[in-house]
Amino acid sequence: MTQVFVVDDDESVRRALGRLLRSAGYGVSGFASAVGVLAEVERNRPACMIIDVRMPIVDGLELFERLRSADIAVPVIFITGHGDIAMAVRAMKAGAFDFLAKPFSDDALLGAVAGAVAQSRGAA
Repeated sequence: MTQVFVVDDDESVRRALGRLLRSAGYGVSGFASAVGVLAEVERNRPACMIIDVRMPIVDGLELFERLRSADIAVPVIFITGHGDIAMAVRAMKAGAFDFLAKPFSDDALLGAVAGAVAQSRGAA
């Protein structure tokens, strides 16, 4: 089963995204912080990651930079309720697969995940 990691400090968002992704046939692992996901991604490489930009301690962009520094090439879809154009440009220039502003449609997220998974399979 294709595995998707969801990293968001909001439990209700993690639950909602988990339900949506599972209904589309993906396996889902949810994480409340960057610290938890960094340890797990070494053991179990997901097909893609959905990362909230704004999180305490280590934000989503810093997590993305840490993944890249560790040579972990997982397609990343950023989500945020507080994004701006500069933030989206920074994420995309750093190599993010997509950047979605909350609220986004289920179809937009599932389309982004399908594209990220396809990219991940092409890189494997």
